[in-house]
Amino acid sequence: MTTEEAAQHDLEPAVAVVGMSGRFPGAPDLDTYWANLRDGVCSLSAFTEKELLADGADPAELRNPAYVPAQGHLADADRFEAELFGFSRTEAAALDPQHRVLLETAWSALEDAGYAPLDAPSRTGVYVGGSPTEHALAAGTDPALAASIGALQVRILTDREFLAPWISYRLGLDGPSMTVQTACSTSLTTVHLAVQALLLGECDTALAGGVALGSVRRQGYVHYQGGIFSPDGRCRPFDEKAAGTVPGSGVGVLVLRRLEDALADGDPVRAVIRGTAVTNDGAGKVGFTAPGVDQQTAAITEAWAAAGLRPSAAQYVEAHGTGTELGDRIELEAASAAFAAGGPGDPDGGAAIALGSVKSNIGHTDAAAGAAALIKTVLMLEHTTLAPTVDVTSPVAALADSPLRLVTETRQWPRRPDLPRLAGVTSVGIGGTNVHVVVEEAPAREPRADAGAPATVLPLSARTKPQLALVASRLAARLREADAPSLADVAYTLRTGRVGMPVRAYVVATDAREASDRLMALAEGHPEPVRDPSGEAWLRGEEVTWPALGGEVRRVRLPAYPFAGESHGALTLRGPAAPTPAGSAAPAPGSELEAEVAELVIEALDLDGPAGLDKTYFEAGGDSLTAVHLAGRLRDELGVDVPIQLFLEPITLKDMTIRIIEIKQGGEDGGALDALLAEFEAES
Repeated sequence: MTTEEAAQHDLEPAVAVVGMSGRFPGAPDLDTYWANLRDGVCSLSAFTEKELLADGADPAELRNPAYVPAQGHLADADRFEAELFGFSRTEAAALDPQHRVLLETAWSALEDAGYAPLDAPSRTGVYVGGSPTEHALAAGTDPALAASIGALQVRILTDREFLAPWISYRLGLDGPSMTVQTACSTSLTTVHLAVQALLLGECDTALAGGVALGSVRRQGYVHYQGGIFSPDGRCRPFDEKAAGTVPGSGVGVLVLRRLEDALADGDPVRAVIRGTAVTNDGAGKVGFTAPGVDQQTAAITEAWAAAGLRPSAAQYVEAHGTGTELGDRIELEAASAAFAAGGPGDPDGGAAIALGSVKSNIGHTDAAAGAAALIKTVLMLEHTTLAPTVDVTSPVAALADSPLRLVTETRQWPRRPDLPRLAGVTSVGIGGTNVHVVVEEAPAREPRADAGAPATVLPLSARTKPQLALVASRLAARLREADAPSLADVAYTLRTGRVGMPVRAYVVATDAREASDRLMALAEGHPEPVRDPSGEAWLRGEEVTWPALGGEVRRVRLPAYPFAGESHGALTLRGPAAPTPAGSAAPAPGSELEAEVAELVIEALDLDGPAGLDKTYFEAGGDSLTAVHLAGRLRDELGVDVPIQLFLEPITLKDMTIRIIEIKQGGEDGGALDALLAEFEAES
């Protein structure tokens, strides 16, 4: 971003959205999400009886006349590329699917911002939240799982309390790391907290978002008269026929930086957050689960005051909009009061403000709802298009006396001559936490041409050959688009904004068209026979000092890494817990005791059979927590007290097995487990 471009905007106290990633019903990525929103697609699924029974539904429940076989379902939510994040198969099976999809989405969001996920900027904070899950409940009540991997490990791998720390740990992010819970407003609250942390200097980059994955299975719900769920599996916010919401699953993460820093560092700014506010209804409502008018209004007015603007400057409001009669009525009353303030002298001249709710498309995604709404709003700003609220045929009469008008058809979002496009996003949580965020379109970013560019190396990598082919084909498609970035910016982003993986390739090109052709040839297994010294060093896995790219370079948005993990299943309360993958069979025993000890070691460390016993404890992925678990099983099942020093010694697991047998036969007792527990607690 040039100085002239930066000068167009007041840099303080604005925060830039520089990256986003999400997965929502009917949309494995944000390109599909936008296409569905733009085209007015309802992505709520209606399941057949066969599908529900196949996923473990109770036949008696399906016969209930009030059972509604619908949901905002997240496809392939049981799949996870565990090895990329350092999890063994056993750990991945126990890890809550909610954790799995959030980790992958955080990775993709950083890539979207042009940063390598394992080399993100220093002082990067994480602010995320999640919903209760069937997997976590089943894991917490499964004694077999606790006996297999340890009760503490079960909690660490399944409790939503650890959503943020797992991201920070696996991606090496050293800023504040907070798991946030404010019910339905959770993920928009994380945005507020991240913005405040950035403006206060507590971190320099922040990940904010949320995830809701109650179950990976297809399932419906029972409709109760007077309840919050829709009787027909459709959500119709602000419609006279609105009768309830529909549960949905989803995940969304945004990467935030101070606008001044983002512009200075050449980040791809997608939108600007001008102000945020959070309030709570306190006792000013009819019941704990009911919303309140006054503090919803306060959240809106305070956020726009923080932005230095009147609420009536908004052109669009993305509402919480659950499709419940009480919730919509109160939200409309609160929003109307806020956005009508200011009178005819406001900058927009008193024009009507567009209104919408993404819940009509994907259902109520609970802790991810605010992220889904904010991401939708950013996409509309980027495409200068207002997406419709679907399944609405009779907007509520109260809108006639409101400054708000429900968007029911796709239309262009006009830009005013004196103000950029501006929107507000509201999220409301059960318990009364109200959040509002003011969003502005991104400053213009001038395109760059490739005219006269020298031959440029584009390095690619993945974990497998099929994934590498996908990386190449997706990048080729991106470079054929009308708004394709310059080759120098693409090269810079690939070199600095991607993690180098084992399977590697590169292409050499002088412009985007040539690069696209060569990338497609590579994807189809016919790479061009062009060689470059830097590219060859890249193939060998060496640390490459890339030739300088001409002129100023900047990060650009490119397709994210194509995850291709296997299914790790999910635990369920509907029947026996899903089996946890175990290691291969134990080695041929020199004695019965040796076989038993070896089997425990292989299972605890998730080894691929006897060959894994040639590694040391730490080479095999052992840590203090696994040591506590393994020592406990050795004591409880075989009556062996193992001294703590044994796990620390640089000997193979095979030799460690022999030493354990010697301890058993020699009757040594060093109070091993107690000492190990004490050390672990001290480290914690």
